[in-house]
Amino acid sequence: MIYLDHAASSFPKAPGVIDAVGAYLSLPAGSPGRAGYGTTVEASRVIFAARESVAALFGVRDSRRIIFTSGATESLNIVINGLLRPGDVVVTTRMEHNSVVRPLVRLSRERGVKVRVLTSDPAPEEFSGARLAVVCHGSNVTGELAPVERITDLAHRAGALVLLDAAQTAGTLPLNLPELGVDAMACSGHKGLLGPQGTGVLYLREGMQLPEPLKVGGTGSRSESELQPEFLPDRYESGTANGPGIAGLGAAVEFLRRYGVERIADHIVSLGERFLEGESSIAAVRLFGPKAARDRLGTFSLVIPGRDNARVALQLEQRYGIAVRAGLHCAPWAHRAIGTFPQGTIRVSLGHSTTAAEVDTVIAAFREIAS
Repeated sequence: MIYLDHAASSFPKAPGVIDAVGAYLSLPAGSPGRAGYGTTVEASRVIFAARESVAALFGVRDSRRIIFTSGATESLNIVINGLLRPGDVVVTTRMEHNSVVRPLVRLSRERGVKVRVLTSDPAPEEFSGARLAVVCHGSNVTGELAPVERITDLAHRAGALVLLDAAQTAGTLPLNLPELGVDAMACSGHKGLLGPQGTGVLYLREGMQLPEPLKVGGTGSRSESELQPEFLPDRYESGTANGPGIAGLGAAVEFLRRYGVERIADHIVSLGERFLEGESSIAAVRLFGPKAARDRLGTFSLVIPGRDNARVALQLEQRYGIAVRAGLHCAPWAHRAIGTFPQGTIRVSLGHSTTAAEVDTVIAAFREIAS
């Protein structure tokens, strides 16, 4: 199979991930952080090491600011639900995923939160009175990159916090979070970070107002108190940790630090240039998003007018062994913005393991199907 659905989940995972998961599962670890016998201490060390690695990857000096979650969706929900109060104003973009859209729409109905969608060229007045700005760093539909620095500057001038959805960019673009200036960042562990599914990361900047936790319970710390600990990461990590997943994520992030996210970014740009050049030669194919590979992610949405997207995706798999995704990609706002709602598009998303030969194969396949 030629796997071109990296925007959904990476494959194959980074070297060492499977071994790290297996090694963790071989430990009689009990519940990490809850006991003092040897294997539980070792399990706690594995989780601590993973936290340190993730912090280092993102330029974060204090690893306590890194919280492990079940995925980007949980990370986003912690901040959105934990910060916004009745009557608050939140600004966001037209390219958001449903993991942002649905919490915001629910809060607008249940708490009277006012949702303001930014124009493509944000202006200062759009942030007036806002409490929070939620920004999709890179679209999972078109590969479009948001002007994060400008949005962050305007939001902070207006007194708003900034939550960055880096589900599509963490691990595929170099990210130094303190330099970027965002207050919070949410990402998946299983996409660009090349780790297992069921893992995610939430970063909270030092000094920011902390969101209320989504859940409270046992943390192994301050067990004498009936109240949730206020300190990080325990405030948001109730319950037994996903030790095997976090062990795998730690191994994946160590690989990324050795290999270099910059190398992966350059590789995807090179493949993106090849893909864009090839698809532009097929008159029947309509491609959406930025036209320059360096201005976007390696995620491409396209349609063949008059053809059913799902049928084309099925042909790609059955005839050519190519795995892509057709539909709305859990991002209806983005598809409305580019005029492809409700039918959606065919999405081709490149990754760390994609080769030039695979790109040539998918271009040839689209040329044959289109003809």
